[in-house]
Amino acid sequence: MNEIEKAQITIDNFPKWKQDLHRIIFGYQTFGGRLFDIILLVAIGLSVITVTLESVSSIKESYGNLLIAIEWIFTILFTAEYIARILCHPKPIKYILSPMGLIDLLSIIPTYLSLFTTASSKSLSVIRAIRLIRIFRILKLTHFIGGAQVLSNALWHSRHKITVFLGTVVCIVVIVGTLLYVVEGSENGFTSIPKSIYWAIVTLTTVGYGDIAPQTVLGQFLASIVMIMGYAILAVPTGIVTGEIIAAKELYNVNKCKRCKTLLAGKKANYCHICGESST
Repeated sequence: MNEIEKAQITIDNFPKWKQDLHRIIFGYQTFGGRLFDIILLVAIGLSVITVTLESVSSIKESYGNLLIAIEWIFTILFTAEYIARILCHPKPIKYILSPMGLIDLLSIIPTYLSLFTTASSKSLSVIRAIRLIRIFRILKLTHFIGGAQVLSNALWHSRHKITVFLGTVVCIVVIVGTLLYVVEGSENGFTSIPKSIYWAIVTLTTVGYGDIAPQTVLGQFLASIVMIMGYAILAVPTGIVTGEIIAAKELYNVNKCKRCKTLLAGKKANYCHICGESST
């Protein structure tokens, strides 16, 4: 008996109200589950907007009390949701210690901490912004699962090529940065090799802040080469990942679970990862 089957047996032994609660919170096949996800998605988005507006001095001065009240409403809502998830989860401790469980907890702690600490509101705002990560849970909807697995598989299989590519880029920026340090010197703003490497990175990525720039003819010539090279280099990782995505689509035969209609990614998937139904 696998973990999914054990969890399902535990859920079946729950009281009816707890089963219904689990179906709404952790499921998305029912109307109630989809509605819950949509409401939660809107609440997360609005709460992050509230945190963002709090950082604007003029808005905070005019509507500070209103923003605080809205923040407490969202905190109470997310607290109730967090408690409900613990109540209807087949393994509450496993959920609490899971990455998403910790994120759920971190998303509500800052508001309560504000009652007991004089910590900077900026630092608490940063923690509250973690709520945005919870959107990834909402994207568990069936039509996202297949694409997510194909993309993750492509990124995983392209990791060696990307590592070699990044190593090449690091070598280029170190060499070019060192050359510019020698050619330009401190009188033109290239006061150290690290700062020259910073300029090489900014130039190679075509960002071009312009805070420092080569003044000599040789330095400008090297800069021109780096700029042209930047366009070619930016295309490399895109091509690598695209090629792996095409290969991943061929390897992954995406089909639907007969029971819950969840998309299954991979020919080796013998059971649905949601309901445990056999795919054979």
